[in-house]
Amino acid sequence: MTVPELLDPRAIGTDLARRDGAAKVCGTATYAFETPVERPAFAHIVQATVPLGRITAVDTSAVDALDGVLAVLTAGNAERLAWTDDRELAVLQDDEVAFRGQPVGVVIAETSELARQAADLLRFTYDEREHDSELTVDHPGLYKPDKVNAGFPTDTAEGDVAGAMATAHATVEQTYATAMYHNNPLEPHATTALWDAEAEVPLTLWDSTQGVHPARSTVAKIFGLERERIRVVCPYVGGGFGSKGTPHANLVLAAMAARALPGRPVRLALTRQQMFFLAGYRTPTIQRMQVAADRTGRLQAIAIDVVEQTSRIKEFAEQTGVPTRMMYASPSRRTTHRVAALDVPVPSWMRAPGECPGMFGPEVALDELAEALEMDPVELRIRNEPEKDPESGKPWSSRNLVACLREGAERFGWADRPPAGHRDGDWLVGTGVASSVYPTYRQASSTATVRFEAGRYAVEIGAADLGTGAWTVLPQIAADALDVPVDDVEVRIGDTRYPRASVAGGSSGTNTWGSAIVVAAGAFRDKFGGDPADGDEVSGDVDQAERDSDHAAYAFGAQFTEVRVHADTGELRVPRLYGVFAAGRIVNPRTARSQLIGGMTMGLSMALHENSVWDPRVGQVVNHDLAEYHISVNADVADVQAHWIDEHDPWVNVMGSKGIGEIGITGTAAAVVNAVHRATGIRVRDLPVTLDKVLAGLP
Repeated sequence: MTVPELLDPRAIGTDLARRDGAAKVCGTATYAFETPVERPAFAHIVQATVPLGRITAVDTSAVDALDGVLAVLTAGNAERLAWTDDRELAVLQDDEVAFRGQPVGVVIAETSELARQAADLLRFTYDEREHDSELTVDHPGLYKPDKVNAGFPTDTAEGDVAGAMATAHATVEQTYATAMYHNNPLEPHATTALWDAEAEVPLTLWDSTQGVHPARSTVAKIFGLERERIRVVCPYVGGGFGSKGTPHANLVLAAMAARALPGRPVRLALTRQQMFFLAGYRTPTIQRMQVAADRTGRLQAIAIDVVEQTSRIKEFAEQTGVPTRMMYASPSRRTTHRVAALDVPVPSWMRAPGECPGMFGPEVALDELAEALEMDPVELRIRNEPEKDPESGKPWSSRNLVACLREGAERFGWADRPPAGHRDGDWLVGTGVASSVYPTYRQASSTATVRFEAGRYAVEIGAADLGTGAWTVLPQIAADALDVPVDDVEVRIGDTRYPRASVAGGSSGTNTWGSAIVVAAGAFRDKFGGDPADGDEVSGDVDQAERDSDHAAYAFGAQFTEVRVHADTGELRVPRLYGVFAAGRIVNPRTARSQLIGGMTMGLSMALHENSVWDPRVGQVVNHDLAEYHISVNADVADVQAHWIDEHDPWVNVMGSKGIGEIGITGTAAAVVNAVHRATGIRVRDLPVTLDKVLAGLP
């Protein structure tokens, strides 16, 4: 059944300034660690200094001598948690150390400086054991997980890949690798916690999270509390990129610290260095690609076999091979995932999990195939456009990848691009292209309430704005659903006191929350018409069982890059990075462009810089700060442009919108690598593109 569209949208599609922009620029937006509370105490996490072993002794004597230390929590005296099945969150429950950097204690003191000083003085003795923390393609412990993330099958196969590889006109068989990456949002993971057993809501957590309701549910389960006895508040998030989409150990430790100090608020923030151990990361991947085509460029086979890692204490199986299942038409296809469980921190969500690393190998392999066929790589992609989803057999809700490729090529001047190996003075110039894709997810049910107050409409929903624009776009959706000016709508989010909302993840927030708001607004108008009285109120919810399940829904895009490599030094610059996307109806062009450019910049960073350098001897990332974990800056790219085509999709949701937070990153790194090859003739198959990988091959 077709999902009905909003009639005559006026606010949707308008380039409105961010409602929260002034507060953020002026410094009045309150973040978790800044929550105004009386007499806050400060907690600091103590981390294990061995990669595997057992704690045999704890010496607190030096800490005990400090004036102002309020409590020291270790496995010996910390409270016993009600639920410990998730070993990442079962902190301070035993003396086992599963990875270097694991929390082994928490110090609470009158000041943050004193808490850190005391943490440095707390001494642990360990019985260290031999650890295994290095991922290799032939690791003896590789296994097949039951499922990969989001519930996808681990392996898929159709046709005869081996036969096609043996008989095709052109083939590529190569191995590609993506690095370990760490989310580094400007605001670190932080919490202010307060426990008052006598209060109606004993536990309040002001937390930097992508989902106040999911965070509350997890904490309630861990501590054996009813959800109604916990409040989670998060009006603003200083970035998350997936790492704040699920609670980590720091939130549990903040709650434990508060419960150890009843009536006294406790602040806990991870340091930048601690985030490399405790806030998740994207697993490194090793991707063996096989592609085969006939003389016309039609794919005869495409296969990806992925090797990646997880933590020994908690499985996280990145769905890296999933995009290969649906991206291009081919009679023979195969995808596999194999995982090594290592003595390492737990991987977690990072912008476009699965699709981001999973589009690198295939899109570089297609570029190599185009070269073997002596075919334009844009044309090769267009020639393999599937009429329906190759994996499910379902028709597309809408698919405009070809339109993105063609418009991107025109905007970029692809037809006039310089030949391979073109030289402009001391610079070698090349251009590259890659496709982008991200699923249109619609999360589990969310609820919204619409209330008329003092001449304005108040819309309440427990959503979270991690910088994506929810404060701004949700009023636009509500205004059109209520058929009122957008200035007459106030949206209240970021608090479990408001109706339940799904997590801000998987580019699903606007789709899911907006759908709930439209339902509530429609019910409000049906009940009260256009002249409501003060206090009139209606709630409405969307349970995604009503979503369309007959179509395959994705956002698509095309990335075009120009790269310049200095012929003597190997210095690399990107004068132009253009993206064209098909992502349904754009609710707010200003916030949309910001999200798309942000994703593209993060993809550029993945191509040129980002690499969490792992030392398997000690079991940790050695460049665990922003001084040595390099990210892209303005000097790395001169001209970044994000465009989109007008796409009508009546199937995805009532607004016709698709997610845009993650489509921008997928494909970007491959486009850069493809441009480097055209400039230099050097094919970089393992990210990032560093000097050592290009210098030796320069002419």
